[in-house]
Amino acid sequence: MVSSSLTPVMEEGECINWAELPYELTSSILRRLGPIDILENAQRVCTSWRRVCKDPDMWRKIDMRSFGDKEYEIEIIMRNFGYLAYKLQIMFRHAVDRSQGGLVEIDLWNFGTDSLLNYIADSSSNLRSLKLALMPTITIEVLTEALVKLPLLEELEVSNCTLWGDSLKVVGQSCPDLNTLKLHRCGMGPPRDVSDDDALAIAKTMHGLRFLQLVGNSLTDAGLNAILDNCPYLEHLDLRQCLNLNLVGDLEKRCSERIKVLRRPNDSTHDYPYDVCFYDADPPEDYYFILVNDHPRYDSTISGVVFDDIFDYLNL
Repeated sequence: MVSSSLTPVMEEGECINWAELPYELTSSILRRLGPIDILENAQRVCTSWRRVCKDPDMWRKIDMRSFGDKEYEIEIIMRNFGYLAYKLQIMFRHAVDRSQGGLVEIDLWNFGTDSLLNYIADSSSNLRSLKLALMPTITIEVLTEALVKLPLLEELEVSNCTLWGDSLKVVGQSCPDLNTLKLHRCGMGPPRDVSDDDALAIAKTMHGLRFLQLVGNSLTDAGLNAILDNCPYLEHLDLRQCLNLNLVGDLEKRCSERIKVLRRPNDSTHDYPYDVCFYDADPPEDYYFILVNDHPRYDSTISGVVFDDIFDYLNL
């Protein structure tokens, strides 16, 4: 039989006063929100929530990768209305400031700039994980300089941003604890280009790698052999869309025996996290629009949205 001695909040007709929840419980609940929801909504609810939202421990991880159901619509809007991207950058800087140097993980898509990247690097020297995707405006010089300022980095993902060759070598020398590297080249140039610059830089400076993802890279068998020779701890190797590789014979045997999880050049890309079309030739000039426009969740009606209604539509 259920006890009749219920707590006051559980009695019929009673409502939970969310502002009076224990600090730890409120913090646990609000951590499930994204940074935009916290900055634009949650911290405005009441004084106690604002106090929790300003706690640096709330900002050890900043994930501005997803915008919920509006993820694809916002991508199109940002490419047509620069002010919205500017607003998102301002919010991201606020989030970085809230961390007070305690940031350990950042996941950033679409709206990064050289200025924002410099701000992150100058404010977050304790960063352990950095994921950057779909930001072609970031220059290789600034990206390299920023990564040099993050010596504790253990995980780096750079997807369709500029980082290769000598810059990769500098990163490897500056981040000795790096154990995970995800380098995605899809859409960055003709897929049949041949170059082992990335592979040789990795082989020379990143001996502690355990997880290596090189989607769409132009490396050859020689480059892959160099990686296998110099990365003895490598366990997971993703070579999808690396079309210059001839993974047969001794090289295939070597990979199969050495690597616990191997993704081959022609393996399916169905679980690839970005909306990328894999072309057999140079991507068209409107490549980035096609990525979203061809996606089944894209709603073409958003292209006619009035600028004044954008913030209402996105609840920003």
